[in-house]
Amino acid sequence: MTTPLIASAPAELLAGIVNGLCTRPLAQFAAESRLDGESLADAVERYEVDYAWQVLGSERTCEAVIARLQSELGLPVAEAFQPAVAEALQLAAAQQPSDLLMSFDNDLPELIAGLLRARSEPSR
Repeated sequence: MTTPLIASAPAELLAGIVNGLCTRPLAQFAAESRLDGESLADAVERYEVDYAWQVLGSERTCEAVIARLQSELGLPVAEAFQPAVAEALQLAAAQQPSDLLMSFDNDLPELIAGLLRARSEPSR
């Protein structure tokens, strides 16, 4: 089942998600960690970092996007939009190179909720 929010322009929505991501290659993150005097493992734990494809494809991220949509729209959207949001996140995850890292602690739910809201608003 596809919802109107996702169906309106999946390629544009996917591009908006991917273009809005804040990622760093593993080597860069490791070098920054070393400059800060901490191990890569400590930095990954402290900043809640994982591979971008894992962050995007996680249930945690999907739930955060749904919660943000519910908050912004003032509607119980979880059941109606969960499959579509999960699908959009999985598609974005599939486009990520294997060495890119990103944090769970970012504005991804706000970004995606904003993109989905924009898709649902009628053109003026």
